[in-house]
Amino acid sequence: MLAAAVVLPAVSAHPPLLCPLKTITGVPCPFCGMTTSVEATLHGHPGSALAANPAGPAAVLVALVLLVRRPARPLHAPLVAVILPLVLLWLFELQRFGIL
Repeated sequence: MLAAAVVLPAVSAHPPLLCPLKTITGVPCPFCGMTTSVEATLHGHPGSALAANPAGPAAVLVALVLLVRRPARPLHAPLVAVILPLVLLWLFELQRFGIL
């Protein structure tokens, strides 16, 4: 993910990445805009990153932490810590695309 975000801007005309859910149903998924958000984060544009998808900067931070400090055993998170952020991201995307 981090490598792709660094390399994508170097490609003169990288094709837009299409969300299968949005393409088929017209409804964005919670991760729509994540590539743009990660790319903007790594290039120092936090406003653009947050506007594209607020989880992008968090994903970059988590990836960097895991690269620097590898956990000794697998990480476990309570189910609510996974589902709640996904629901909030989906609500953000539905609002951003004018569905809500």
